[in-house]
Amino acid sequence: MQEEFIRHEIESNRDYLVALRRHFHSHPELSRHEFETAKRIEQELESFGLSCTRVGETGVYSEIHGDNPEGRTIVLRCDIDALPIEEQTGCEFRSQNKGVMHACGHDSHTASLLGAAKFLASHTDMFSGTVRLNFQQAEEIGYGARLFVDGGYLDGADRTFGIHVAPEIDAGKVSLTPGPNNASVDWFRITVKGKTSHISTPQKGVDALFVASQIVVASQSIPSRLFSPVDSLLIGIGKLDSGTAYNIVSDHAEMEGTIRAMTADSRSRAKEALETISKSIAKSYGAEVSFEWKDFTSPLVNDEESSIEAQKVAARLLGSDNVITNRPISLGGDDFAEYIIKVPGVYGYVGSGSSKPETRLPLHNEKVELDEDCMVVAASLHVAYAINFLNGTIDRS
Repeated sequence: MQEEFIRHEIESNRDYLVALRRHFHSHPELSRHEFETAKRIEQELESFGLSCTRVGETGVYSEIHGDNPEGRTIVLRCDIDALPIEEQTGCEFRSQNKGVMHACGHDSHTASLLGAAKFLASHTDMFSGTVRLNFQQAEEIGYGARLFVDGGYLDGADRTFGIHVAPEIDAGKVSLTPGPNNASVDWFRITVKGKTSHISTPQKGVDALFVASQIVVASQSIPSRLFSPVDSLLIGIGKLDSGTAYNIVSDHAEMEGTIRAMTADSRSRAKEALETISKSIAKSYGAEVSFEWKDFTSPLVNDEESSIEAQKVAARLLGSDNVITNRPISLGGDDFAEYIIKVPGVYGYVGSGSSKPETRLPLHNEKVELDEDCMVVAASLHVAYAINFLNGTIDRS
């Protein structure tokens, strides 16, 4: 059986996957600074006989053509950036870059796609058409996907496919859920301008810190009072800077936060409501307020047909009991959403959890680890879905 052959050969390369992942884990790089990561990716691809193109400064693109290059085209994508986190796992291959960590599994995503590329490059007789490989930078800041999309690297493609690790799912299983999976992500900065005075005479100043604190509290009323309780909407403010001394009324405050929504309508209405409430509060206390917005990514909505295709392939590869089709939606975002908007596709979640407690910690945690067997599943699924889609053999018995 084709899937058995794929799984067996990927498993035989497990040491390669693990070594690559541990290299990337030891040398993490922040979004838009993945220079050494990109170099290593290029070295691996070139060793497979593939040519590479830089996308932006740190993204890498390559193509693999089947023996019959005519036919369909599929895009396989992974993200390659790390996070500004000081690692505390204590593992022997922990980060060597202070304050930077692969705490979201992108090291394993990169190794898995390279493992898939190695297989596909050596088995071009198994498929027709073209596999496009997108090693995408800066997912964590919603930057990289649009470089590939706007650069034309998805033009003319028929499918897109990507994978993310999931600590809440057991290693050996995969979620391929049609429809809404992940929220949109909007970043905002709210700046409050007030007036200084001595803390003992607050009536003579305009307390920017107080105004900012009222905005933080009031923002939480937007999802609970302006939207239905069944809507998936989140407004979170994770940073607030204000003040110069304990006895001075602050004349300046800055907040940074995010809005997460599952629909374009909720996204737009929440942004409008936050601006309206913030301006009203500021006006009440004689302050001024201004906004800065950044659109990081759209809601991620898996194409139904693509999801069903991937489910069928995964069932043959892993067994139907190991394929999840109803994973709950997440308010975490991923800019693979921009790929699916451009070309129908599916984003799968590969289980990375095991009996080791550290593998069950949430992503973006300084102690999170993963079960490295997840890379065998990820690489195998990249390969099996690509080959079956390109050959039109999704529905074979």
